[in-house]
Amino acid sequence: MAHYRASDTKREQFRRYLEKAGVVDSLTSVLVALYEQPERPNNALEFVKQHLGAAGQISADTEALQQEVIDLRQRCARLAEENKDLKTRLQRHEPVSEDGSTAE
Repeated sequence: MAHYRASDTKREQFRRYLEKAGVVDSLTSVLVALYEQPERPNNALEFVKQHLGAAGQISADTEALQQEVIDLRQRCARLAEENKDLKTRLQRHEPVSEDGSTAE
């Protein structure tokens, strides 16, 4: 009987931990939203994942993708600036006529 009480105590501690962390409320909200859907989604697990993510929890993948977008935008700006600089330098050596062709 002592083993039974120890596992009950552990379960109760775990339940309180989940409640404090907001996990119980988040899961309850998502499950209620799923229950209230007029038509059941084809993929209930995907529905739960999407709605948990919507609750402000950003996955590591999302964070990595956001950082990649920032990095690529910075790289694009650097390359655009470099392109502009190279065009300017090229024009000094090869003047371009009004119609866009190089003068010979």
